[in-house]
Amino acid sequence: MGKKRVGALEKVDADLPNLQYKIRRDPKSYYEEFRMQFDQYQTQRDIFLASPTSATSNGIVSFRDLIDFVAHLREKIVGSLVLLRKKEIIDSTELLNTLFPILVATPSKTLRTLLFQKILGDLKSSNSKTKNHKLNRTIQTALYNLLTSDRASPKGLWAVKITRELWKRQIWTDSKAVEIMKEAALADNEKVIGGGVRFFLGGDKEREEYEDESSDDDGGIDIGKLKHQALINKKTKKKVKVMEKAVEKVKKDHKKKNAPHPLNFSALHLLHDPQGFAESLFHKHLQSSKSKLNLEQKLLVLQLVSRLVGLHQLTIISLYSYFIKYLTPRQPSVTSFLASLAQSTHKFVPPDVLEPLIQKIANEFVSEASAPEVASAGLNAIREICVRQPMAMNDTLLQDLVIGKAATMGIKSGAIQQRRFGEEDTGGIEGLELLEEWKEAERKRKRIERGLPEEIGSDEEEEESEADDQDWEVASNSSSDSGGWINVESDAEIEISDSDDDEPAPKKAKIEKEKGIDTPAGDEEKENAEKALESKISKLATTKILTPADLAKLQELRIEAALSKLWAEMMARHADDALTAEQIEGFSKLRKSTKEEKIALAREGKGDRSEHKSTQALRRDKKDAEGKSTTNKEKARKKNFLMTLGKAKHKQKRSLVETRRVLKGHIERAKRGGKRGNLGI
Repeated sequence: MGKKRVGALEKVDADLPNLQYKIRRDPKSYYEEFRMQFDQYQTQRDIFLASPTSATSNGIVSFRDLIDFVAHLREKIVGSLVLLRKKEIIDSTELLNTLFPILVATPSKTLRTLLFQKILGDLKSSNSKTKNHKLNRTIQTALYNLLTSDRASPKGLWAVKITRELWKRQIWTDSKAVEIMKEAALADNEKVIGGGVRFFLGGDKEREEYEDESSDDDGGIDIGKLKHQALINKKTKKKVKVMEKAVEKVKKDHKKKNAPHPLNFSALHLLHDPQGFAESLFHKHLQSSKSKLNLEQKLLVLQLVSRLVGLHQLTIISLYSYFIKYLTPRQPSVTSFLASLAQSTHKFVPPDVLEPLIQKIANEFVSEASAPEVASAGLNAIREICVRQPMAMNDTLLQDLVIGKAATMGIKSGAIQQRRFGEEDTGGIEGLELLEEWKEAERKRKRIERGLPEEIGSDEEEEESEADDQDWEVASNSSSDSGGWINVESDAEIEISDSDDDEPAPKKAKIEKEKGIDTPAGDEEKENAEKALESKISKLATTKILTPADLAKLQELRIEAALSKLWAEMMARHADDALTAEQIEGFSKLRKSTKEEKIALAREGKGDRSEHKSTQALRRDKKDAEGKSTTNKEKARKKNFLMTLGKAKHKQKRSLVETRRVLKGHIERAKRGGKRGNLGI
């Protein structure tokens, strides 16, 4: 049978990729062929749409090949339009107005990715030297209209992506971009809402990270290295152009580095009506029963609302009652709810609104039955709320937290040791060093006012002691039934020997010598311990008796120190920084323990245990510890493979008689206990 002859048109039909390649090389010469294939594509498309069920398998394959043939032109058309823009035949407005509707409508993922990259690239190049305000306003208006025309459409997600990317690259930094994301956060589509809310929560951080990355990339070109290569290697036009571009880039980066830093405001500060925006978010996505958001999405919206309320000091009374049902340790992501509650608190919030919330946190989290991690989160949340609104804490709850529950949780966590009945707590008075420093400063101030030197003399000690005795008059009237001072022995009559030359008793020294105790080393350790204890004890506690006035001043200094420490922690955190769940959790997180942590917890209290080993491995370790050698079997197992080849070949060549003789000899040696006959030993 002869070979079938194929016509010209059939060749074209059978080789569409070849025709596609030829059209790329010479479009004008193959215009008619392309037009014919395109008409055939339209015909098959109409037939398929008219009756999809009656299509044959061959027709579907042919239709698919034609779709692939026509589809490659989309990318070429987009590239041609971008090339026309680079040649300045068309402007950016015309190009973007052409590409953006295709981006929103096309179902092709590859085409959407290409169009998104081209749109961002054109906007970046148009704003590279100076801000193109006219183009920016045109595109921003188109994105704004896309979001407001149909709030339930997922097409608004492209407006969110474009705006967020341009905000990160600091191309759009005005309030118009913030208004676009505001409309996205108030949309009806879940994905669009998530994109808008995440922009306000993390858009500024993304911008800072992108700026840091771009600054790290600068200076990556080594001009000295390029010059050295140009001198050594052969000089060509391409290398000269590379050198010129490198020099130009270094100059541009140097100029950019020395330029003043742009004043970039946060997106939360550029909102025109933060009160209305916060109320709309809360009522539409959180309070409304028609909201379709899940718990994670609602938590994001709640974090945005709380940041707006705390940053702009807004008033939304119904927001605080919304937290009531979520303030329980069994609630998922409860630390995020606690952080949002603390973040939405400020000095203008009525204390009556916050008191029930603090009371519930104290009852649910800070109780005797709560775990240390739960109590830590509850106390941190109460502290953050009271820092922002101190009037929210009443005296009864404060006393209960400080004296009762906080002490109980300290005992459970191990920070405070539980004492037996009648056992006294060792140590000094809390904050006594503050009183000592204050007294020293007051003494120096008074002596300077009198014109005396700061250091006190020996003849002036009596005057100082008489001045201190006047402070006892505060309590003299209340104790009228006292019988006067009790005479005690003076310090001179009590002899306490602190000399290091004292020697132990002969019997005790003999016993210590027999036991091998080195008495000088023991005395030295004892002296070091005593010195460490003396350094911790305040001189004021050992030389003077505190008067009622001293105790009142000590309490005042304690309160001032606590407030100063709390205020320093607040000033260390910027007002725009969000309060995160990690800060509420503190050092103990409310999470499930990992496998390694569970194993470590199970091994606690069981002593040091080595890893599990077999009986043979334990015997081997015992032999190694005793210095014994290995057996012949173990040596043969570790022997080099090349050294065992000869024996293996010999085994293969043994006859049955020889094999029988070897096995019989092995059995006999085993009966008599080996070659040496050690069976009886």
